[in-house]
Amino acid sequence: MADRGPRVVVAPADRLVHLVDAVVAGGGVPSGPAEAEAAVWTAHDDPAGLAALLDAHAGLRWVQLPWAGIEPYVHVVRDHADRVWTCGKGVYAEPVAEHALALALAGLRSLDRYARARTWTGQRGRNLADARVTILGGGGIARSLLRMLGPFAPEVTVVRSTPSAMAGAARVVGTAETDAALSGAEVVVLALPLLPDTRHVIDRRRLGLLAPGAVLVNVARGEHVATDDVVAALRDGTLGSAGLDVTDPEPLPDGHPLWDLPGAIVTPHTANTPAMARPLLAARVRENVRRWAAGEPLVGGVDPGRGY
Repeated sequence: MADRGPRVVVAPADRLVHLVDAVVAGGGVPSGPAEAEAAVWTAHDDPAGLAALLDAHAGLRWVQLPWAGIEPYVHVVRDHADRVWTCGKGVYAEPVAEHALALALAGLRSLDRYARARTWTGQRGRNLADARVTILGGGGIARSLLRMLGPFAPEVTVVRSTPSAMAGAARVVGTAETDAALSGAEVVVLALPLLPDTRHVIDRRRLGLLAPGAVLVNVARGEHVATDDVVAALRDGTLGSAGLDVTDPEPLPDGHPLWDLPGAIVTPHTANTPAMARPLLAARVRENVRRWAAGEPLVGGVDPGRGY
């Protein structure tokens, strides 16, 4: 039975070795690169290695990347745009959205300040219920987060490159309306791809558009945020809380102001841990190998022109 399936190389072979089992479960045959028609790439930080593999083996027609963010590989994808490309887009939406919700609630309820307190303090905190929430990004994380926000019944605006109705959102608007969507927002969640025009999408000017004491949550990429501007906004009270699972720079250096500022909650890129990711990525690989064998559309496709 296995011999009739697509031949797939899992490389580098010393990383994410459980994906070999996922290939087999999807009906594929683990193979060397010379015989394979598809590659499951297991490194998140080796574009030169992937480029060399593709340059040497023209028969590799489909490449599966491991993570949703493909920034290190954008130039490789574009240089080999004749291949079919997929990534982990949407795979980790549930754990990341859960983490975003936790950071938002912690900021609204001032858990950051209470956790640092060494004496009984005054009362503070706000409700997520009925709050004005803006999500930048309309992919899998946004869809999962919208569902999780449902019981709180906030008023949610989603900003995405191609506006279309989304369940749980009061409105979905295009990126040209970003300023309007941020104006008066009490909670802002960043869940969008990092592209040249989304770097520092949140800066001093846009922080000034938010409701006083707003909560900012970033579970996307550190460079979406102008870090010095967030530090200044936390210090002067413009921003009530910044829940940051990603930072710029990353790792955040020891002694950085964000470690000590009241209102700052920094988690070390753990919205999706290896333990969470392992079964989710395996399920994606298994499904895509099955689809490739059946000639069905793959999940998590990458557009080389758009870079995500």
